[in-house]
Amino acid sequence: MTALLRNLTSNPKNDILSGLTVALALVPEAVAFAFVAGLDPLVGLYGAFIMGIITAIFGGRPGMISGATGAMAVVMVHMIQEGNAVGLALDNAIPNLGLQWLLITLLIVGAIQIFGGLMKLGKFVRLIPHPVMMGFVNGLAIVIFLSQLGMFKETVNGVSTWLQGSELYIMLGLVLLTMAIMYFLPKLTTKIPSALAAIAIVAAITILGGLDVSTVGSFIRDGGGSGLNGGLPTFQIQIFGMIDTIGTHWSLIISTAFLLAAVGLIESLMTLNLVDELTDTRGSGNKECMAQGLGNILCGLFGGMGGCAMIGQSLINVESGGRGRLSGIVAALTLLSFVLFGSTLIEQIPIAALVGVMFMVVIGTFAWSSFRIINKIPKADAVVLIAVSLITVWADLAIAVIIGVIMSALVFAWKNATMIRARTRIKEDGTKVYEIWGPLFFGSVQNFNAKFDVKTDPAKVEIDFIESKVSDHSGIEALRGIANKYLDLGKEIKITHLSPECKTLLMKSNPKWQQYIENNIDDPRYYVVTDTLDVEV
Repeated sequence: MTALLRNLTSNPKNDILSGLTVALALVPEAVAFAFVAGLDPLVGLYGAFIMGIITAIFGGRPGMISGATGAMAVVMVHMIQEGNAVGLALDNAIPNLGLQWLLITLLIVGAIQIFGGLMKLGKFVRLIPHPVMMGFVNGLAIVIFLSQLGMFKETVNGVSTWLQGSELYIMLGLVLLTMAIMYFLPKLTTKIPSALAAIAIVAAITILGGLDVSTVGSFIRDGGGSGLNGGLPTFQIQIFGMIDTIGTHWSLIISTAFLLAAVGLIESLMTLNLVDELTDTRGSGNKECMAQGLGNILCGLFGGMGGCAMIGQSLINVESGGRGRLSGIVAALTLLSFVLFGSTLIEQIPIAALVGVMFMVVIGTFAWSSFRIINKIPKADAVVLIAVSLITVWADLAIAVIIGVIMSALVFAWKNATMIRARTRIKEDGTKVYEIWGPLFFGSVQNFNAKFDVKTDPAKVEIDFIESKVSDHSGIEALRGIANKYLDLGKEIKITHLSPECKTLLMKSNPKWQQYIENNIDDPRYYVVTDTLDVEV
């Protein structure tokens, strides 16, 4: 509690102002993602509030903003549509059955994410290679940019078309004015967040000038909503009453829950890692996992659409000076106050101002240095960087990161698989010594086996691991296989400088291995991946 209070009072002015800025940007995003998922705008706004307040207080990364996100909304769509179809097919047609299914799913999502935090899965974000991170931020910047292009359209009689003529020019002018204010204001003063000032100035120009432009209110109504008016989130889920209506659809709900949990954690941990780099501080991935889980459970109980960390809003917060938990708390509470009291005012904010803010986020997010270093880094890393960027745009942030990590792991494994070497020499007594260099693991087993000439080798053979280590079970099996080949031909075999763990595993499989392993006093302390492998005799 003392640490929380200290964090809340360390930088109050910047945190409060940046929180207000973020809240303004949260409104259209939450509404838009609710429309994507096929939900009422208030469901998205409640989700953004609940996720924002919970993660701001209990999360592992002060200054990071959570709310309703597009990545999770896309995953929700199929299940919500299926639920609504089932509800309409029932004799006593149940409206919004898809929403009820979603709320039950979010309870499972939260439980999975909390379990991930308890199992300390958050630490695995450290295994993400730098090319994947660069590809991630580049793809993210492109996704944010493309998502804002939809704001340059208008809906007429249910048909969406691009703005034209004076409407387009006014929209572009306001966007450019917002960007110019955000660019030049920090050169004059840093006491006022440039994003908040830009939104306020552009809003004043459109309101006082009577300009007919798209606003937050018109955006909601064009999407099928009625406005921001609402009340406090209330307990909505009816688990026991929904059992009969779910029937055979539990598999869909559970599979969707696992996918939502994975997408949410990956996007949140990647955002945490990015904010860590921007602020030169260190967050706790495990705490963030548990906070995300708690937030999603409460969304399930109180009628929010759930969510995870919002990368764009987190960057707005950081760039506006928000570093502490107070910024996230202010953003969440301000968002709720918009719904409760300030809806008429917030609905007048021009969409152009928010688009301009997001465009500046795009410019600040994109790793422009990647163009400069693309020809200077290993080709494999360049391929990973480009692939992650493209997959992020084409598919999803989480999928892109997973594929990028797999690609990097395969490249690493391939390179290390070719590194194993074997120097040979003959002792005075005629013993042939194989001095192994490099890691022995699943990827290098084939090359390791090719180093030995079992049939033509002399009667005495020694395999020296002083410059090598056995890294996994495959390596142990390869070593045992080579030794057995020599023994089957009646030749003597001695294995030296073997790691203690590998010795234990070999002797566990068969005590006779004791006579073939030399207990060197100068054994280096090498370790295998696990010390509890169950090896059969």
